[in-house]
Amino acid sequence: MNELSRTAIVTGASRGIGQAIALRLAKDGFAVAVNYAGNAAQAQETVRAIESQGGRAMAIQADVADEQAVARLFDETQQAFGRIDAVVHSAGVMPLAPIAADDALTTFDKVIATNLRGSFLVMAQAARRLGRGGRLIVLSSSVLAKSFPGYGPYIASKAGVEGLVHVLANELRGRDITVNAVAPGPVATELFLTGKSDELIAQIAKQAPLERIGQPEEIAATVSFLAGPDGAWVNSQVLRANGGFA
Repeated sequence: MNELSRTAIVTGASRGIGQAIALRLAKDGFAVAVNYAGNAAQAQETVRAIESQGGRAMAIQADVADEQAVARLFDETQQAFGRIDAVVHSAGVMPLAPIAADDALTTFDKVIATNLRGSFLVMAQAARRLGRGGRLIVLSSSVLAKSFPGYGPYIASKAGVEGLVHVLANELRGRDITVNAVAPGPVATELFLTGKSDELIAQIAKQAPLERIGQPEEIAATVSFLAGPDGAWVNSQVLRANGGFA
């Protein structure tokens, strides 16, 4: 292995935005640890896609809500690639429920466990493992500005994530590590498209001045900027990559 090669961990990298981020960072020259929760086949597809372009990658299973699993994810990445230069936390879930619904607390607990507890655990490990010049990027959501009915648990989790970004950036003062969030608007992924009619998707697309749904590769490009040399002076920020959606 080239000891000068940079290494990135991307959580939730078996599909959707996380997969696009893993592919883009590999194109940028990072060796990539492709984290996944349960779909090993899709994670291996991401690894093969990276390797087919001459990059280096390995798939590592870990539930981001599990403290020991997250620590193992970082351990295995360091053992395989020798270092960790960037961490991108993309893993998340988005089940919807009105706050007063009978099953709302079950939904809330599930979303908070994965989206907020998971972010806390990944961010804590990143803070311990990243060296000078390291980059930590977490995914939030531009839906925070919309307050749509049914999104209470999801919005609560992502609001917490954005708060953690600002706190951790201050806690890492003096270490030359940047901590930022990227907050996509609607993006054409399985997570967003499932269960929505073509009419509803078109209606949502019209809400942004650019009048379309974003693409995973566009979010990956934003992450690439923050993880690359041109993003070195951006810290403790939430970049709303949403076409003007909010």
